[in-house]
Amino acid sequence: MAILDKHAVLEKNVTLLAIFAFLVVTVGGIVQIAPLFWLENTIEDVEGVRPYSPLELAGRDVYIREGCYVCHSQMIRPMRDEVERYGHYSLAAESKYDHPFQWGSKRTGPDLARVGGRYSDDWHLVHLRDPQSVVPESVMPKYGFLENRLIDGEHIEELMATHRMVGVPYTDEMIENASADFAVQVDPDGDWDGLVERYPGAQVRNFDGQPGISETDALIAYLQMLGTLVDFSTFTPDASR
Repeated sequence: MAILDKHAVLEKNVTLLAIFAFLVVTVGGIVQIAPLFWLENTIEDVEGVRPYSPLELAGRDVYIREGCYVCHSQMIRPMRDEVERYGHYSLAAESKYDHPFQWGSKRTGPDLARVGGRYSDDWHLVHLRDPQSVVPESVMPKYGFLENRLIDGEHIEELMATHRMVGVPYTDEMIENASADFAVQVDPDGDWDGLVERYPGAQVRNFDGQPGISETDALIAYLQMLGTLVDFSTFTPDASR
């Protein structure tokens, strides 16, 4: 009873309550954050993870602008039901070039961390035009208008340079070739060897099947690479971290 009586003092004194709440939060924060300063690396390096290609980066901007993250997460938790449905649990390294990350907090629609290669480009095209035609119970709005919005990558160099400022390792060569790489990723008949050398695993094709480069091209290019960079058949977690 004596302890409860003393606790009542805190409940009745706003200043004391604020002071002790601050102390509790401070101690808890130190316990969580301080150990990170003694770790060699908080994110395990994983073979295959690379920065986004210019077209994928543009598609990611469309994804964020249209609020896709509101209904779709990009983080598979290490739980049996999630792994069996979506695939291998997410690795921190897969999001290390995301600014901001797209982990999400709500799943009105399915998780998209491993959506790359799961459906064809045609499926994505129809799904964006009329989601209910392929998923009748979907509440997703129609995004067919993205096909009519052509983009030329005019500012893609500046976008990549901005991401480099926050830690994405875009090289001078990548930025110098940004416009060319942006255009050639939708041209399978073009000279795309340099693109694939700079961005291993980049998929080259006309994603929406229409002339020009549309926001649909960019968005599908982004979706089709999600979860495809890491070869999980050879991946072994580093137990030392």
